[in-house]
Amino acid sequence: MSTAAPRNRTAAASAGRYGRIVTMVVVAAFFLLPILGFVMLIFQSEEGLRSGEGGLFGIGALSWENVVYSWNELSKFGPGDGHVFQRWLLNSVVVATSGTIIAVVAAIPAGYAFARLRFRFRKAFLFVTLLAMVMPNTVLVIPIFLEVNAIGAIGQLWPVAVIMGFFPFGVYLAYIHFMTTMPHELLEAARIDGLGEVKTFFQIGVPLAKQAIALVAFFSFVANWINFFLPLALLTSSQENKLISIGIQELIGASPMFNATVAAGLDVKLYLPQLALATVVSMLPLMAMFLGAQRFLVKGQTVGAVKG
Repeated sequence: MSTAAPRNRTAAASAGRYGRIVTMVVVAAFFLLPILGFVMLIFQSEEGLRSGEGGLFGIGALSWENVVYSWNELSKFGPGDGHVFQRWLLNSVVVATSGTIIAVVAAIPAGYAFARLRFRFRKAFLFVTLLAMVMPNTVLVIPIFLEVNAIGAIGQLWPVAVIMGFFPFGVYLAYIHFMTTMPHELLEAARIDGLGEVKTFFQIGVPLAKQAIALVAFFSFVANWINFFLPLALLTSSQENKLISIGIQELIGASPMFNATVAAGLDVKLYLPQLALATVVSMLPLMAMFLGAQRFLVKGQTVGAVKG
């Protein structure tokens, strides 16, 4: 048998492999280059951007001093002594973290109950959970506003944190986890040993739910951090109690680049480098959350998978 055919197949396989690599590199560059250019904006000055100083991406004009200047300008923004941007960040951390804790504490037991307990109207409750999961958040904004307004809590942070703890998607994740990863025989053995349902959950269910807890915490925190309509409806009455999700919009709306009329009456005017810095800083908690939960997220990707 001639060796030409195997060589041709090997060459074709290598060419196909290199072709796929080149395609992936091109696609990655298509998405990464705009992000890289945006991040580089925080190291530039407004004057340098206008003059085109530094060449491609302004690399020749990058300076840490520009970052310090942009941060100082952000700190001056707001009434009085400013520093509302830092306050917005702190508010978002507190509210998003509190909502995440409530979501985890509520979702894990609920998912366990749906998966491993048998009680009346179980399927009806599960259906309602799935219905709430697919319901758009914008539909609930007005009813929630009316309820919070009825108790006189508009402009306060705690109702937002409590409402963000309502996370039906986390209940569904926990339900799928306990349905697929917890052997029924293990529960039967625990009950034979005399463990009640509560002890069985804490001694067996919780230790087996680390990946589900990480998934629920991650997705809940991200959803809380980027939530826009709920903070916009409930926190517009107080400048200091806003969250970073609506604060970024306010910064953009007060920039001469987008709203010259509003910016004309402000002492501090924010331009593209300051807006880019505010956006990048607002993304850092999400990046930290992702890096911290990455090990569990990789393992948690198989939640709900069926072994073959």
